[in-house]
Parts: sequence; structure tokens; C-alpha cells
Amino acid sequence: MTFADLGLSDELLQAVSDAGYTEPTPIQAEAIPTVLMMRDLIGIAQTGTGKTASFVLPMIDVMASGRRRALMPRSLILEPTRELAAQVAENFEKYGKNHDLKMALLIGGVQMGDQLKALDEGVDVLIATPGRLMDLFERGKILLSGCELLVIDEADRMLDMGFIPDIEFICSKLPEIRQTMLFSATMPPPIEKLAKKFLSNPKRIEVSRAASTNKDITAFKVPVKSRQKRETLRWLLNNDHVETAIIFSNRKTTVRELNKSLQRHGFASGEIHGDIDQASRVKELQRFKNGEINILVASDVAARGLDIKGVSHVFNFDTPWHPDDYVHRIGRTGRAGAKGRAFTFVAEEDAEAIANVEKLTGSKIPVFGKSDVRVELKDSSSQSSDTSAQRESDDADEKPKKGSRSSSKRGDEQTSAKSRGKKATEEKPGRASRAKSEDKAGKAKAAQSKESGRKRSGDDEPVAAGEWNGPKPSFLDVGVG
Repeated sequence: MTFADLGLSDELLQAVSDAGYTEPTPIQAEAIPTVLMMRDLIGIAQTGTGKTASFVLPMIDVMASGRRRALMPRSLILEPTRELAAQVAENFEKYGKNHDLKMALLIGGVQMGDQLKALDEGVDVLIATPGRLMDLFERGKILLSGCELLVIDEADRMLDMGFIPDIEFICSKLPEIRQTMLFSATMPPPIEKLAKKFLSNPKRIEVSRAASTNKDITAFKVPVKSRQKRETLRWLLNNDHVETAIIFSNRKTTVRELNKSLQRHGFASGEIHGDIDQASRVKELQRFKNGEINILVASDVAARGLDIKGVSHVFNFDTPWHPDDYVHRIGRTGRAGAKGRAFTFVAEEDAEAIANVEKLTGSKIPVFGKSDVRVELKDSSSQSSDTSAQRESDDADEKPKKGSRSSSKRGDEQTSAKSRGKKATEEKPGRASRAKSEDKAGKAKAAQSKESGRKRSGDDEPVAAGEWNGPKPSFLDVGVG
């Protein structure tokens, strides 16, 4: 099947051909004729399969005939994030270049001037996020009574993350006779039931099982302790043939800290999250698309719908709290038939979250093992030495060093300890490895208990084997007669 078999106009077919596409994806092949017939529909397909074009292409032909009126858009597309709204706008510009259609983009974080000017002149297609649309509507700057077509993209998230009242309000201001479409990669039954009240006798198009993952993505889970995540991430970035990667975290603070850590270790990385203003988010995304940086650290604001070509890897630095987010996150790689790899770091506290992910997708995520490594592993002794040195470097990166004794004094103490048959690690509590910092308090108490059970006349007296042999901290004198 080709796009010409779907009933699209010659002008639109030329634009599609110029964009380099010849065959429609399964969701496009089924959805485009339905939209052209002006039927309501629910479209479900895994992320990265071309859902955006499945409604953008037929909308261009549907909107080709008709007259624009000031302040009254003829069609409305609701998007959950600013980035996704901007991406849909790019699709309209690319495919609608041979049509006389006007489009407006209403998103927060930017000046209203140009948006209001476009509305005053009349638009055929309005692409908006709910917040900015509600703002302008309440100010009387926009009327929705002339809207003939409504698209709710990423419907599960739009309806599941606090937008229900806004969606209901917006729909109440639209004409009762209209065409409504919902598209999403996942559609849980409760959300689907809620969504159906906005549609009239919809056709359901499901080209893949809900919440299924892309077969072109090789996914792994990596059991790791929380404090070792950064070290593990850097090793994979250096050794898994990473070309471009998106690293997802659950918290915006983690995004900022992780990006700074990667930059300190020499990686070309950037960050994007909800606390960054819109202009900076657009700039950072453009840097990533242009190849100025090859690693993007992001919150879930970048997990939905963003189509960035050539992303070879996705890393879930944190196991997602919502299992649906896992499908969307790893869907940023393996797009348009390309191969991709996805790694999810699983700490002990993530056991329930990863179990929910595997329950949703219906399959176990394999554990990353030696057979999956793309480089030749070093021998165990060398690897252990390198790992120890790397851990010390990471500790220095994550927290400032405490004051330490001079190297000469440390050497004298070690020599003294050896002459008395003592181990260097028993010389002073502060000599213990940082990796065992949790045991430091316990060792100090044990030393205090031993010391309080006997009375010493001075540090130079011979000491029996197994007793404290270093400088006596002042706190050990407490309670000693």
C-alpha cells in the first residue's frame, strides 16, 4: 500500500513524497481513510509508529476547503506538553506547504503577542496546550464555537494527569456536531471509558497490543545500588557504542545534578525539565538535534511523542513510577525501523515499580549480563582496581572531601602499625573505606567499650594484641576515672 491508495490529494501526496515517505505505517493506513470520512475514532499504537501523521495528513485535506474567521479556529489539537505541540506544528508546516492553511501555536512560556495576532487574522488549525488555551479563552481572546474537528493527542496522559476538568470545559464550548479523535500509545480501561464520553460512535483502531514495546528496541534492566548509578551510567556511555542518548530521571533535581556530573566527566550533555523556561527548552532540544550535544538528560516532559531521529540509546536512570511512562520513555529510540537499546537501572527500592512495568508490558525485561556487553571485559583484578579508583573519583564528585592528615604522618603511622603487627585499617577509625562508612559509628562504639574497660597510663606503654593502638580521641575519656 502507498499513500496514494489512502485518498489523499495530489498536493498532499507531493509534500509527503518530498519528505521522503512512500509507504504508510499500519496506524496511518487505517486511520487516514477514517478521518477523511469524518468519523470519530480512538487510535492506539505503540510509540514511534507515526500517530501524528495519521491525523495531520487527513486534517490538511479536510481543512483545505472552508473560510477562516477571526478568533474562531476551525480545528483544535490538544497536546500535553509544549515540545509535543511544537513538533505537531512542524509536521503541519512540512506537509501543508502546498495548501493555503494558517496555523497557530498556543503554548505557555512565550509572549502572547504573536499568538493573539494570529488568532485575530483567523486560523484553520489551532495547536494548543490546555493551560494557555484556557487562559486565552477566559480573557475572551478566543471562541471555540466554530471548531469542526478536535484531536486529543496522548489521550491517556491528557486525561490522567489533572487535565480532566479542562478537557471537559473545552469540550463543552465546542459545537455538539464535530469530529473527535483520540490518539495514544496506551489506553487503560478506566481512561478509555472516560474518553468515550467525548466521542460519538467511535471507530477503534488498534494496530498493536496496548502498552506493547517496539520490537526494534533491545531492553535490559540493570540491578544496581543507588549510589553506584552514576558510575554504572558512565561505564555504559563509554562502552556500549552510544551515539546519541536520552537519560530519563523521575525528579527535576536529579536531572540538574546528573547533567552537571556528566559535564564534569567530559560528556557533551544538556538538560530539559519543567523548571526551564520555554525558550531554553527549545534551544536545548535544537542543540541535541543538531549534534552539538549527544546526551540529553530529561524528566518525563520529554518522554511523550518527541521524534528525534538517530537516538541510539535510552537510559532510565530511575525506574519510572508509572509503568506507562516506561513505554513512552524507551520509545524515543528504535524509531522508524531503526534499532535501539534501552537500559533501566533498578535499585532495591524499585522492585515494585519494575514489577508493574513487566506486568503492563506482559514480558520480563532481561537482566544485562556479560553476554550483552559490547566490549572485551578486563580481567577481574584489573577491573577491580579500576572500579575502586573510579568509585573514589565519583565520591569526590558527589560530596566534598573532609580534612585529611598529611601523607608523611600517614606513612609514619602505617610503619608504626606494621612494627606492632597491626593492620593499617585498624590504625584509626578515619582510615576505613568510605564504602563502609555506615559501619564507622559501630566501630567507634566498640573501641569505646574496649577502652572504657581498662585504664592506661600513657600511649607509649606496651599494648596487648587486639587493643586500641592509635591516638586516643578525646571522646574516649568520657566516663573514664
